[in-house]
Amino acid sequence: MEMKLKHIVPSEKATLMIDSENKLQFIVNMRANKKEIAEDVERVFETPVRSVRTMITFKGEKKAIIELEEGDKAKEIATSLGIL
Repeated sequence: MEMKLKHIVPSEKATLMIDSENKLQFIVNMRANKKEIAEDVERVFETPVRSVRTMITFKGEKKAIIELEEGDKAKEIATSLGIL
């Protein structure tokens, strides 16, 4: 099974969303749909996903904003990935 997540977005805005909204931002495979992205996050980080929003960036990459169910889980994940 191909991984849909490419890498986390290490921007200041993404960091603010981690703190205030419990959301992570990832660059994802262009062909990935929201369901596949949510399944990947749930499998890799072992946490339930509340919602997934996707958009195409000005660089032509697909970005997913993933809201997690559990309170401070985004902060925990970002810390483990070295973003915070």
